[in-house]
Amino acid sequence: MKIDTIRIGTRKSALAVAQTQLVADALIKVTPGLTVQLMKRQTEGDRILNKPLLEFGGKGVFVTEFEDALLRGEIDLAVHSAKDLPMDLKEGLGIVAVPAREDPRDVLITLKGTDLNKREEIVIGTSSLRRRIQIEEIGSTLWKEIPVRCENLRGNVQTRLKRLADGDFDGIILAAAGLNRLSIQSDPAFDYHYFDCETMIPAGGQGILAVEGRVGMENWPEIWPIENKEARLCLTLERKILKLLNAGCHEPVGVYSRIEEGQFEVFGIRSRDSQTKRIHLKGKTEELDSLAEEAAKRL
Repeated sequence: MKIDTIRIGTRKSALAVAQTQLVADALIKVTPGLTVQLMKRQTEGDRILNKPLLEFGGKGVFVTEFEDALLRGEIDLAVHSAKDLPMDLKEGLGIVAVPAREDPRDVLITLKGTDLNKREEIVIGTSSLRRRIQIEEIGSTLWKEIPVRCENLRGNVQTRLKRLADGDFDGIILAAAGLNRLSIQSDPAFDYHYFDCETMIPAGGQGILAVEGRVGMENWPEIWPIENKEARLCLTLERKILKLLNAGCHEPVGVYSRIEEGQFEVFGIRSRDSQTKRIHLKGKTEELDSLAEEAAKRL
């Protein structure tokens, strides 16, 4: 059956729209003549900005309304940042395409020319428990034993940058992928410090877009060409580890994997009961399940 039009659900934020447009452009490129409509919605997570996510439902608040729309047939696909996707999708739905991964790193952003070594205390804006425990640990190396305190920061990328510019924080931490997709990775008003993935371990799925749809749609000829095998394998491994850990946004967990010469390299961090564990493992791609189990066991 030839598909003439595909409707893709997206949140209304500039980043969500940019990410969805990337998928739309990829679909149009592989299927000339295809019409792609962006169906914009505001989710509960977008409406409530004065509370941490864990206080009112976790990551699912960005996803539930799109899953319902998929099941009702109101949209054909939904594009999510994979790190925001809950472990369990609604019955009848799945990740039908995984495009190539963007830069997975985290970025510390400060006002241009700011010398944080002159502060008595450094205040970092982030809503991520994972980023919080790592920047507090890394901070003693970056800023000569100056104490680091994190405060909650939510909202879209532009809102977060404005609060930094207004002086609410000494620095904020954002995902490099989001900055790249918005083409604001080199604003002259700010300085950017990119952490390598070994030092600041990313969230599972960071930098990856997950295209959600009804089961079976992954076989649509209009969709499967945008699939990237390596990104799919890494996302599958990272999500499997998180699922084995039963980890959501209620505890600090980071998982990142990459593939070199047919072999996985996996980094992980988890903090519980005042104890932080880090792992670094390697394994063959065909050993994905056993590698995930070993990673989860060590964390």
